[in-house]
Amino acid sequence: MVFALCGGDVRQSRLAGLLLEDGHGVRSWALEKAELPGGVRACETAAEALEGAGCLLLPMPVSMRSGLLNAPLSEGTHCLGEVFAALGPGQSVCGGMVNAETRAVAEGFGVRVLDYGKREELLAANAVATAEGAIGVLLTETDRALWNRRTLVTGWGRVARALAPRLKALGMEVTIAARKPGDRAWAAAWGFRTADTERLAQALRGCEIVVNTVPALLLTASRLAELDSDAVVLDLASAPGGTDFEAARAFGIRALTAPGLPGKWAPLTAAEAVRDAVYNILEVG
Repeated sequence: MVFALCGGDVRQSRLAGLLLEDGHGVRSWALEKAELPGGVRACETAAEALEGAGCLLLPMPVSMRSGLLNAPLSEGTHCLGEVFAALGPGQSVCGGMVNAETRAVAEGFGVRVLDYGKREELLAANAVATAEGAIGVLLTETDRALWNRRTLVTGWGRVARALAPRLKALGMEVTIAARKPGDRAWAAAWGFRTADTERLAQALRGCEIVVNTVPALLLTASRLAELDSDAVVLDLASAPGGTDFEAARAFGIRALTAPGLPGKWAPLTAAEAVRDAVYNILEVG
């Protein structure tokens, strides 16, 4: 199969190499600044990239700005409509984290975008890469060893479940704050202390590191006030996160965001996860 990779970050360039290794043809567009492997045909237009291609591979996320292709490695900006207009009959379209606006643009061209970002195999791999990346951020951004640090992780989703055991393995004292009784029960079964997010302020007292994975405002000013000024908050939730960053600054608390950790810390692993998810969608190998 011939894949047309349009836009994206370093994950797309790694993905191009993986597809070539599997014997597929690969064309690229809106990746002018990327370090692409030798077998990739770089194209001047979306139409050139898509001519005769079996599948259009869009990045994750497909778009970060209204109506525009997510293309940080391109020398210009490109409208999604420019890509969709170049599609021909029978060509598959795959993209990650396809939002409602992107779907609406696609539907305007009669295009259905298959969202590989919802595939469990990709979500699991990205959770692990995010967890390892988060540990890397903590090691880089703090001046003390992580061992024996009192740590609170909010949430019990995929990322929290991947992160918490790794923090514990480093000797950190980990408490899981979760809203659902069932989540707290499972966290306890895994050997963690637990806290109800309804009583989050109490759980925060004495914590040195807080990692938020919940995409809702949990770390409010009144709750952040329970932390010492030398505490570190790492927010892993999708934008806008779950932390009142202005309040954190006012309290002198170091609050960090770390979006896109899989692509930054483990781009090859992230690309492998995309490849596997796309293959499973298209049933190719």
